[in-house]
Amino acid sequence: MPEQLSQETERARGALPFGPAEVTGPSMVPTLHHGDVLLVHWGARVRPGDVVVLRHPFQQDLLVVKRAAERRGAGWWVLGDNAFAGGDSTDYGVVPQDLVLGRVRFRYRPPRPGQRSPFAVVRWALSAVRPVLADRSASRRLRAR
Repeated sequence: MPEQLSQETERARGALPFGPAEVTGPSMVPTLHHGDVLLVHWGARVRPGDVVVLRHPFQQDLLVVKRAAERRGAGWWVLGDNAFAGGDSTDYGVVPQDLVLGRVRFRYRPPRPGQRSPFAVVRWALSAVRPVLADRSASRRLRAR
């Protein structure tokens, strides 16, 4: 199942170079989790290893978030960080460059309901906002298959 983004993402995309997106689904675990809020740099240059937002090649009203593994011709081979979730280029092939909309810069992980112990709150505060960095190992994993 592809990692989907909320419909508000599409409305917010047009006005500013940066905008929020909310993650739904498991395909980018452990990097991103269901409910994470992303700061997306729309139209940013993409390099191998970057986490990107793209239109699904077969269902273009659906936005998904994946890792750009490598450049192939006029598009990108994209993979989810959770190999068991599917919904990436192993299912639909190379994604054309014009369907790749932006690069994820930061993620915010909202607190879980019932997270009340002081230790849990401190742990959440230290990890709630993190940059989403390029993971070069994704492209190496792809070549090793």
